[in-house]
This record gives sequence, structure tokens and C-alpha cells, in this order.
Amino acid sequence: MKIDDIIFIDFEASSLSPVSWPIEVGLAWIVGDSVQTWSSLIQPLYTWDEVAWSEQSADVHGIPRNALDTAPLANVVAKDTARRLESKIVVSDAPEHDHRWAEMLSNTIGVQLKAFADFDAAVGTFCAVNPKAVSAVFAHLEATPSPHRAGPDAARLASAILKGISVVK
Repeated sequence: MKIDDIIFIDFEASSLSPVSWPIEVGLAWIVGDSVQTWSSLIQPLYTWDEVAWSEQSADVHGIPRNALDTAPLANVVAKDTARRLESKIVVSDAPEHDHRWAEMLSNTIGVQLKAFADFDAAVGTFCAVNPKAVSAVFAHLEATPSPHRAGPDAARLASAILKGISVVK
């Protein structure tokens, strides 16, 4: 696996309930010595259960429910996301949750997703030969609090791996 093969993903969701739905997707990838990002809010499908909306979750991510009413349609976001994920190994720090929300999104266009790789596995792949590199990754994460927005959260993961890689070089 090469760094060009991976893309980091994060979602913000309506809640953490089993029937929750994605409200924002963020992707980040490494190009040279920099991190590139893309993100989008998601207008929920009418079939997604409004009962799954949590004001508590909204307080955490700062995305009010009415902001989703004018967001891009779920199938449009799904197409954009699928195009960016094509032929990539998708890495998440919460693969079980993120994969569930990604599947919900990709189901709007009939696309099947591969399993997501866990962030810790990516750290092992790119930094395990050097304990200082592993330490640099986790020190970066600790020093950079999660903003709870999908794009910046995905970029935070990519930046942490980039820190570790820079120690290996």
C-alpha cells in the first residue's frame, strides 16, 4: 500500500442511534507534503427517519437541521463521494460507524462499498518501522482536537499520518 492508494473519510451524522443517517461527509488525501480535502453537507432522503435527529449531536457538530434542507441531495453527494473513493483504500478512525453511513449514502445510487481500513492499521503500515513516527502520529492527534466537522476531521487523520511519514523520511 502506498500513500497515494489511501483516502481518509469521516462523517457527521444525525445521531449515534442505529437508525441515524449521514449529514456530512469529508474526505482527505495526501499529495506530496500536503493534505487535500473535500466535504459536503447532505440533504436527507425523505425515507430517512427524522426521529434519528438529535439536538445533542447537533450541539456537538454545530450543524442545525435546517441547514440540511438546502444541502446537495444525497444521491448527488453519493456520486461525488463514490467518484473520489474509486480505486482507493478508505481509512477511518471509526470504520463501523463511518461504513454504515457511507453505505446508507451509496445505496442512493446503488453502489456497493468495500470494507474500510482502520486508522490504526494505516499507522502500522506507514509508521510501524519507527516508534518515533508512531509517537508523532498520536502526538499530532492529541495536540489537534477534533473539530467535529467531516472535512477537518478527515484532514486531521491525514495530517497525523503525514507527520509520522515525515519522521520516517
